[in-house]
Amino acid sequence: MSSASSFPDPAAVAGNPSLSRRTALAALASFGAAAVLAACGSDSSASSASTAATTGTAATGTTDAASCVTIPEETAGPFPGDGSNGVDVLGDAEIVRADIRTSYGSSTTTATGIPLTIRYTLVDTANGCVPMAGAAVYTWHADAQGRYSLYSNGVTDENYLRGVQEADANGVVTFTSVFPAAYDGRWPHIHFEVYPDLASAKAVSNKIATSQIALPKATCDLVYATDLYPNSAQNLAKVSLTTDMVFRDDGGVRELATVTGNVTDGFVAALTVPI
Repeated sequence: MSSASSFPDPAAVAGNPSLSRRTALAALASFGAAAVLAACGSDSSASSASTAATTGTAATGTTDAASCVTIPEETAGPFPGDGSNGVDVLGDAEIVRADIRTSYGSSTTTATGIPLTIRYTLVDTANGCVPMAGAAVYTWHADAQGRYSLYSNGVTDENYLRGVQEADANGVVTFTSVFPAAYDGRWPHIHFEVYPDLASAKAVSNKIATSQIALPKATCDLVYATDLYPNSAQNLAKVSLTTDMVFRDDGGVRELATVTGNVTDGFVAALTVPI
């Protein structure tokens, strides 16, 4: 199994609020509005402790002309595992999988947390945002403790919460995962890269987009109230979508997922991704 050492924990890279976004992205690269506030920055609409539904850009397989705008390009961060910063899992046959909760290879450790289905709908902006059947997504994110497999202390020998999948005829890519933690300095998020097809997803040089999913505050509040996410509630309170180093340009408007579900059965986070 691939592993890496001497890499900083997420908070060490993302936790400096004095960095401008441009400076922050440059730092990360060296390792390898108001409407949104109403919806998720100071959301008080979640009246139930067990259910939530927060609207972002829904992954429905169709996109109207107004929203057929290319997804913002964002940093892959210091923990991509795609060969751009140390370890590379893209060439592993086992990385092509829908269920990314368990490590493969020499470890079979399963990441714990509230169940989360991640659903991307890839659409082609050059052709009226028709579904991108056959394209591929590589996705990865932090675990319930805010650690990234392959990089963070204690999980350098793990490769869970990483996977590649091919889009179906409707441009939909689905992963089974767990809800990520909020670690110090960043809004809760999920990383992803888009590739023209599954074969090209074996090399980072072939990617055609890199971005992140922002998770809505109403859902985060429900998840982080459980005992599975130590420190996440406190970390979430320190940042907002308009102060986060990645999402603050527009408050994450085009990267905010639509999330439905509850803490008992799990959640579904859906996002349409115009490429």
